[in-house]
Amino acid sequence: MKSAFILGTRPEIIKLSPLIRAMLKAGSPFEIIHTNQHYLPELDKVFFEQLELPPPDYNLGVGHGSHGVQLGRMLQGLDPVLSSQRPDVVFVQGDTNSVLAGALMAHRLSIPVAHVEAGLRSYDRRMPEETNRILADRLSDYLLAPTEKAAGILLAEGFDRERIHVTGNTVVDALQQAAGLTGKLPPVRERWRVDPGNYILVTLHRPENVDSPGTLAGLADGLGRVGRELGMPLVFPVHPRTALRLEESGIALPESVIRLGPLDFLAFVQLEQNSRLVITDSGGVQEEACILGVPCVTARISTERPETVEVGANMVAGTGAGEILAAALEMVRRPTGWGNPFGDGQAGRRIIEIVAA
Repeated sequence: MKSAFILGTRPEIIKLSPLIRAMLKAGSPFEIIHTNQHYLPELDKVFFEQLELPPPDYNLGVGHGSHGVQLGRMLQGLDPVLSSQRPDVVFVQGDTNSVLAGALMAHRLSIPVAHVEAGLRSYDRRMPEETNRILADRLSDYLLAPTEKAAGILLAEGFDRERIHVTGNTVVDALQQAAGLTGKLPPVRERWRVDPGNYILVTLHRPENVDSPGTLAGLADGLGRVGRELGMPLVFPVHPRTALRLEESGIALPESVIRLGPLDFLAFVQLEQNSRLVITDSGGVQEEACILGVPCVTARISTERPETVEVGANMVAGTGAGEILAAALEMVRRPTGWGNPFGDGQAGRRIIEIVAA
């Protein structure tokens, strides 16, 4: 079986890495097609290096652009590659523009599609990611659901049971590998000048949050209130999109915020592991915090990771300053002994076996 992995962003590189390593171990042929949706070295090249992955066989160089521009460039680049290479299966992961383009072009060329992390739903159609994941599921031959809840969503939407496979979430596999490596890094006190367990980690990047000056200002106000009330600094690796929007709108981050640039995977996991609380609008970070046993506040009105809420690891707060503060005060008081709802760390191997059968 010859496989192709289509990826383009930090989360896809991380979550497909266990599958790629399983392929390497089995000696199975594959190719990596990188759309370059994340176009900064800090957001892609370093992840290949740290996760010990081979470099991409193809780099489409899509880069920055609107959703339409990105999708057009991706389809134009994928067509000749997939037409000439004719893999037996194409793997896509998650809900990005790269996922939609990869699933659509493979389907058009009658190449089976395996969608890793199928069945997630936020039921918020304002999010482009929601449209991407719904369409990718419809185009896929293998629906690789990370949890029973995700599989149940697919069944309720009318998908055939034989297409659905519950695999666990590959982020567990990736975090288990990363957690064993972060101990080699300089301690957070030395590197970031913060004390373990006495700071809050923040990530904000979703368009519906950062592209609205009013929403972004409210989030910044909320971060300031949290820092003052809890007496802790907030460590904020600022996504390039967010940095641009802060500059354009003239919004200043509170004094309690330690602003960083984008981080590599191991550095970010180290900060997650040692934080007292995470405030984020990222679906992947919600999962990671839950798995690492760190309380999470989601600065959104919905989540496609309801398992994190159900086990008590996460609270969906909304985006208002008062809502963020109230949720943060609740989560820092909450016990952290929840179970991991995302599997046993064998999802990568399991997915390869399912598709190869």
